[in-house]
Amino acid sequence: MWRVVLSPKWILWHLLAILAVATCVVAAVWQWDRAGSALGSALNVGYGVQWPIFAVFFAYMWWRFLRMDLQEHRAAAVAVEPEPETVTAVAPSPQAPEGPAPWETRRTVAPIDESDSPALTEYNRMLAALAADDVSDKR
Repeated sequence: MWRVVLSPKWILWHLLAILAVATCVVAAVWQWDRAGSALGSALNVGYGVQWPIFAVFFAYMWWRFLRMDLQEHRAAAVAVEPEPETVTAVAPSPQAPEGPAPWETRRTVAPIDESDSPALTEYNRMLAALAADDVSDKR
């Protein structure tokens, strides 16, 4: 656990979280002082309430990310050190789905139906020609 908490990555995150919380506290104190002055307004009071909420949010997110990283580290440690009496079965590797990947553009040409109106049929032919030109340009 301490190896994760004191890693260079997490030392940087600790410092960043402390800096963010301290900045929010300083901003809240400044806004409250400003609200009490002659130039203060309700807007400063609102900011004075808002900055501590930001500080709590930063602290919570730091704690949440730290817990998630520790859980991943524990899960990896358990996976690396199986008990000697257990027999593990090798799962088959997942097969890649056939066809295009989800992030690739899927281009299909719809058949042109002649029973449609002449203007729509001509428009569909024009779109099909443009799509064919676009595919040939990319190759």
